Amino acid sequence: MAARTAHSVPHRAADPLSALYPAIEPYHLGRLAVDAQHDLYFEQSGNPAGKPVVFLHGGPGGGTDPKHRRFFDPNHYRIILFDQRGCGQSEPFASLEDNTTWHLVDDIEILREHLGIDRWQVFGGSWGSTLAVAYAEAYPDRVTELVLRGIFMFTQREAQWFYGRGTRMLFPDAWEAFISVIPEAERGDLIPAYYARLTSDNPRVRAEAARAWSMWETRVAALVADEASLAHCDDLDFTLAFARIECHYFVNNGFLAHEQQLLEDTVKIQHIPTTIVHGRYDVICPLENAWDLHQRLPRSELVIVADSGHSAFEPGLAAALREATDRYR
Repeated sequence: MAARTAHSVPHRAADPLSALYPAIEPYHLGRLAVDAQHDLYFEQSGNPAGKPVVFLHGGPGGGTDPKHRRFFDPNHYRIILFDQRGCGQSEPFASLEDNTTWHLVDDIEILREHLGIDRWQVFGGSWGSTLAVAYAEAYPDRVTELVLRGIFMFTQREAQWFYGRGTRMLFPDAWEAFISVIPEAERGDLIPAYYARLTSDNPRVRAEAARAWSMWETRVAALVADEASLAHCDDLDFTLAFARIECHYFVNNGFLAHEQQLLEDTVKIQHIPTTIVHGRYDVICPLENAWDLHQRLPRSELVIVADSGHSAFEPGLAAALREATDRYR
């Protein structure tokens, strides 16, 4: 891509998974100790001799899912998935200790070296897009391309939109459920109020807060809420890690030196071909976020999916993401 472009894509098939590659199993499962306490789960699937791509999941704390392998042509890609610190199959479970953006950036590089990969494509959505940009800015010569979805750069404007000033206007019913676990006197600043409960010594308090935090995000992630995803919020093995770790990052402002750090440092990744895929009706990470990043990256392409919200498994987003990886294979 020689110049920055932006375009919209039309409605897609009703079944999102039909837009992706068939389900596959990994050919290699592994664990990697990245420091004295954190042990990461990783896996490889697809073609062992293919083009390497690393998938960065959302959250923080969301973990990987077998469906994530399906964004990539298994005949052409060596597909690497891993669970970030404290979530999925990585250990210790739901740990907040030494769990920062820059620890995760270093973990990605440790994994690349461990696998003997010189350069790889980096694919990330939502928080995964944040982490992908942070990693690329730290190690620009190790990235062949960036495929990004649901852009979030950890500015205060973005956090305020999702946790108080924007999304709730479109989903007042989901918002009411979200704030219901917090006493009215503490609702002026919900993130520290939730953090106090998610780090409570009382397991019942932690579980209630984790479910409410996760349910809020899940209810607004797609144009039509997915029942299976909503049911997943009843699984404490998912919600506790997801909610604790995500809230931990918000309390600490993404562990950035200042809120414009990632956007200002895009000068380091101007040379990297980048495709940004974003749903026009994403109410978690508004399209303006993607537009701002696109303007700073002269080799980027912005694909606006006309009938999608935030979830990568909405039909239009799934198809556009597969098309992006197909072009780079």
